[in-house]
Amino acid sequence: MTVIYGHRGAKGEAPENTLASFQRCLEHGVTRCELDLHLSRDGELMVIHDATLKRTTGHRGKVSQHSAEELMQHDARLGCPPWLQPCPIPRLEELFQRCPFEHWQLEVKSASRVRAARTVQAIEALASRYNLLDKVTVTSSSREVLRALNRLTPNLKRGLVAEYAWLDPIKVARHHGCHLLALNWTLCTPERLLKAQKAGLHVSVWTVNEPALMRRLADFGADSIITDFPGLATVTLKS
Repeated sequence: MTVIYGHRGAKGEAPENTLASFQRCLEHGVTRCELDLHLSRDGELMVIHDATLKRTTGHRGKVSQHSAEELMQHDARLGCPPWLQPCPIPRLEELFQRCPFEHWQLEVKSASRVRAARTVQAIEALASRYNLLDKVTVTSSSREVLRALNRLTPNLKRGLVAEYAWLDPIKVARHHGCHLLALNWTLCTPERLLKAQKAGLHVSVWTVNEPALMRRLADFGADSIITDFPGLATVTLKS
């Protein structure tokens, strides 16, 4: 059965990567989520997609130039579905405390060797503190991040985010010891899906927002889909 992950919470219904978005996802009965992480200046794991603040908050500067306390003062509702209450950029720790997801895909964007190392070690420390090591998969398209996961945090499950097929995503995933392949839906042919599953990979397809595509991928046998509309996906796949 194809399971559902909320993309940045419920990105199509609430401000992405905010507590409100993850709570909306849970309200739909979707207990798996995908989110994005960047380190603050003081080493906190902050839940935000871009390396800069402009798109979701209207402020200038990089996430890495601000402390967690400063970042939590920024309202991340810009360019998102209308929302009445302010939505601060959350720390991952706050979500671990308040959102009882049964599985988390934590995507780490490309990073320098040093920053990749700091990020994966921070994830491992936080997941250990909240007894969530078995409920977390760290995903990335960055070879630097995947190498850091292998080298420094072998206890963390890892996944390759694949958007293009110029390198065989299954080979790359196996090379880095991945458990999961987060595959752009345009790459998800029945043949590639079956080959990946035979290689022992959970195939999670993104970003799937059309009901017809949801049904087609479920018919193909995709292990999971990542969607901006977890409520719509629940209704679609139940029917």
